[in-house]
Amino acid sequence: MSDNEPRFTVIDKSPEIERVQTGVRIEKNMLKVLKALAEYHDMTLGDLLEGIVLHVFEGKLPFGKDTMAKISEMKKIYQMEYGAEMSHKLHEKSNF
Repeated sequence: MSDNEPRFTVIDKSPEIERVQTGVRIEKNMLKVLKALAEYHDMTLGDLLEGIVLHVFEGKLPFGKDTMAKISEMKKIYQMEYGAEMSHKLHEKSNF
């Protein structure tokens, strides 16, 4: 085998999927951070969320140290002043 020949063949095993539009309510500043993170990684918000979910469903961390540092910066910029400790404890302001 010469140095110019590929050593392996890449086969696209990506499953064909169907995406649906969903109306999800999410905290305003969290959404700003997620949108900024998607932009930082040059991907759509949907792709970012799918990636996060797929990693977490397998017990894996979705981000490395560099991205986690960027998330910390974005949380400060967009005033997302809470973390995982507030999971399932956030409540909406009353509009009355």
